[in-house]
Amino acid sequence: MVFRQAAANLLRRFRPPPSTFASAPPRPPPSTLPPPISLSRSYQNGARGHHTRRISNWDHPLWIILSGQAGVLLLGINANLVFAEDVPIQSGSNNEVEGSNIVGLEKIEDGSVVSNEHTAKWRIFTDLGRDFFIKGKLEEAEKFFLSAIQEAKEGFGERDPHVASACNNLAELFRVQKALDKAEPLYLSAISILEETYGPNDIRVAFAFHNLGKFYLMQRKLEESCRCYERALKIKGRVQGLSHEDYAETMYHLGMVMYLQGNEKDSEDFILDSIRILEEGGQGESITCMKRLRYLAQIYLKSNRPADAENVKRKILQIMELSKGWNSLDTVISAESLALTLQAVGNLMEAQELLERCLDARRTLLPNDHIQIAANMLHIARVTMLNSSQLRKMHISEAIIQLDKAKDLLQNSMRIAQGVIDKLMKQKDKKKKYGDPKETQTNGRAALVILLQSLHALALLEKTRQELLESREELSLPRDTENALRQCIAAYKEFGTGSLIGGSPEAKAEYLSCLKYLSSLIDTKATTSLELKEEIKRIELEISSYSKLKNQPTR
Repeated sequence: MVFRQAAANLLRRFRPPPSTFASAPPRPPPSTLPPPISLSRSYQNGARGHHTRRISNWDHPLWIILSGQAGVLLLGINANLVFAEDVPIQSGSNNEVEGSNIVGLEKIEDGSVVSNEHTAKWRIFTDLGRDFFIKGKLEEAEKFFLSAIQEAKEGFGERDPHVASACNNLAELFRVQKALDKAEPLYLSAISILEETYGPNDIRVAFAFHNLGKFYLMQRKLEESCRCYERALKIKGRVQGLSHEDYAETMYHLGMVMYLQGNEKDSEDFILDSIRILEEGGQGESITCMKRLRYLAQIYLKSNRPADAENVKRKILQIMELSKGWNSLDTVISAESLALTLQAVGNLMEAQELLERCLDARRTLLPNDHIQIAANMLHIARVTMLNSSQLRKMHISEAIIQLDKAKDLLQNSMRIAQGVIDKLMKQKDKKKKYGDPKETQTNGRAALVILLQSLHALALLEKTRQELLESREELSLPRDTENALRQCIAAYKEFGTGSLIGGSPEAKAEYLSCLKYLSSLIDTKATTSLELKEEIKRIELEISSYSKLKNQPTR
């Protein structure tokens, strides 16, 4: 009732003069209607063809890689939901919202339908549902999308494309909510209606199959996802051509599925072709193209092709430097990603130069106590420690100097990370909330991981330093190394088990590494060693359970 009242109020506010109804042109035939939904489209005020707003789950990460080429902590992830375009009700007229005094469907000579209160409410409910979703108010969005389906059925009929559009929107919402049992019938219903209305090879059917393919991909139902993307690609290629950006979008997603299936060669070809299409279409610097290049680099790294990954990342950095310059965090993040790849292949000098430039840029763009700066310092410290390792055989004094530099960086990294955690804990004690709770929690977990990694690196550093100074007795434990490891364990027990920033798999993995390292240093017969081994088994079980849960298809 609340939603119908809202629609009625909006109808009264935008009601056109009565004279406009008599002269309203007929609704266009079905063949002129736009596709109901496309994950690859961008919209501005409902108008097709503009590229000012894109809601994408694959947008560029807000910040940094914390653990070499592996785990990436992302902040500010947006759900990948693009809503149906408004289907034109009256061609050539801006008066699309009819008065609520019209009841039923008014037939005209060509058999089409003039808008009535149901069709107007369908559009309003769709717009309101979209707006609530963008604001993160998913329960309200769901109610409006449900109302939109009902109004579409009453205004256009049970098997009309407007119903398919409304079903697709609600299905996308359920997908984001992971209510998968509710989503699948809606996707299938939308496809059935569109095929019945326009035929099996219509472009709207292609968009619907693309959405269904993404739905199955989310559940790791790779065979089903592959079939949907292949169907969508075939239709898009026939209707739009092999150089269209929508064709490239489905090609890219199909490449992702193929990679997950183990078909790396075809996957690479599809992704490269999708990038080529964007570049030839003048979108080589777009966010979409950058996303695909980054994914391609990840594939190369996982396939043990670091040289190819390096080339792709150099290309990304070149584009970012030319388009945004170094006063952009996007450029800094791209440079940092390249630096970590260079570090992995042993090009330490260039890696360190890039990381130091990233740190200088971040210090001009961010507060001095920002967690990104702490992570940047951690990266430089690791490269400096590797430099020290290369110098130790011939230049011990220079190697020690490099370790001292790394130690200063690690201590500053720990100081910043500890400060972020302390601030969060004080806010929790005072029951204060600052900013987005999810972003705050993500920052806290990132700070904990950085603190643990810095302490672990410090333990390695102290052990190496004592070896260089030849100060360790043959059977004695390096005290500074043990202290760093115990601080690492204490930090996890204090912050990593609570509800505020606890439960992070990355933090558990780093905690486990510290436990194993400490266990290897302690006498195997000591009681402490037995306790450590029990704790190691417990954490390994927790990580294993998490991995199984993560890889299990959602139902």
